[in-house]
Amino acid sequence: MKYTAFLIKYAEIAIKGKNRYLFEDALINQIKYALKRSEGDFSVSKTQGRIYIECLTDYDYDELVGNLSRVFGITGICPVVHVEDRGFEELSKDVLKYIDEVYPDKAQSFKVHARRARKNYPMDSQEINAELGARILDAYPEMKVDVHNPDIMLNIEIRERIYIYSITEKGPGGMPVGTNGKGMLLLSGGIDSPVAGYMISKRGVKIDAVYFHAPPYTSERAKQKVVDLARIISRYSGPIYLHIVNFTDIQLYIYEKCPHDELTIIMRRYMMRIAEDIAKKTDCLGLITGESIGQVASQTMQSLAVTNEVCTLPVYRPLIGMDKQEIVEISEKIGSFETSILPYEDCCTIFVAKHPVTKPNLKVIKRSEERLCERIEELYKTALETEELMVVKWD
Repeated sequence: MKYTAFLIKYAEIAIKGKNRYLFEDALINQIKYALKRSEGDFSVSKTQGRIYIECLTDYDYDELVGNLSRVFGITGICPVVHVEDRGFEELSKDVLKYIDEVYPDKAQSFKVHARRARKNYPMDSQEINAELGARILDAYPEMKVDVHNPDIMLNIEIRERIYIYSITEKGPGGMPVGTNGKGMLLLSGGIDSPVAGYMISKRGVKIDAVYFHAPPYTSERAKQKVVDLARIISRYSGPIYLHIVNFTDIQLYIYEKCPHDELTIIMRRYMMRIAEDIAKKTDCLGLITGESIGQVASQTMQSLAVTNEVCTLPVYRPLIGMDKQEIVEISEKIGSFETSILPYEDCCTIFVAKHPVTKPNLKVIKRSEERLCERIEELYKTALETEELMVVKWD
């Protein structure tokens, strides 16, 4: 079957009231961006609560559906055959031809669901359902009607043209990227932070990212690993501005001056400070991390509270209540897992103490940070001034 159009279904957008058109327009923009990665020419239109993609030239079905299945806001992708209104007799022939080509195995149940958006059509929806159902049973007696749980839901939409479809490819759901502001993702080479970027993008947040590099303790391969992870996320989020910060001198200074069981917390606090400074300069509305309660020493409730204390922007943690297996499953689904487990260390793991504090006291941590007062501002300023900026996108 050669499908001539695709009906795009959405869910949450439909309940946005007077602002609904803003979300629909944002979704259309994201769809157009995804279509640029597909061979062929397409047009996108919005009519009466429906978004249609018209296929103007030949295209690759799997490629097209694959690209659309990564557009947040889409819940279903329905390949459609549209036909001109040439009367009910011709429509019946078109429907029988559709079933014959799409379903070689006719031993299935079906239900006809007609929707008459054009009220001047001579038959109402119930009449269309009944008459088409009878024609299908006459042509294919091995089929049977099941109005409650059919194998085939045959949809007929009567509009300017008539649309026939029965297949729905699953979309990712969520909200169109960019409809809920922009956030700064603290991106490492691990499993969690790429998943956090995916999860927050699914809620309509545009993301930038910051990565803390520590040469020579972390290699160029470790840096490239993070760039590759950002590229994988960008398949869903769109292009990502990746800020690469040289964190080596700050880490070494903390390592020299502060108690080693507090290293992780103090380093994390300075990462959050730097990330927030970059976020404010780039109009981000919050920070995003891949932290999950209790997963490691720096992610206990006490540790998270001490880390949060340095921030004035909100910190969003999409994975906060998830266990590791749940995070791994999402990582595998979005295609980042195999890259995340490559054996290239990031700066967070290089300087981890053997016995890090799990219940840090904020007053104690601040007293330890006072030991840094001689040089930390200079090192902090240099880290910001020497950041490297990359635009990462899926080719």
